[in-house]
Amino acid sequence: MQLTQDQMQAVKKGATIRVHEAGTDVVVMRADVLERLHGLIYDDGPWTDDEMDFLAAEDADRLGWDGMDAYQEMDR
Repeated sequence: MQLTQDQMQAVKKGATIRVHEAGTDVVVMRADVLERLHGLIYDDGPWTDDEMDFLAAEDADRLGWDGMDAYQEMDR
């Protein structure tokens, strides 16, 4: 992909540009801008207990179980 000089200057200044290349829309931005955005929208920290409970309940529903009540009773 070849950018025009104006496009390259815009990217160097931190702008995000959209380019239509070979039938596909492509977004071009500086790598440091992408990394900063990634840090804002992607949480790669450990999962909370609430998140783990939600996922377990969601899996149980997908498997056709009526819930995790029987297993929760065993923990008590």
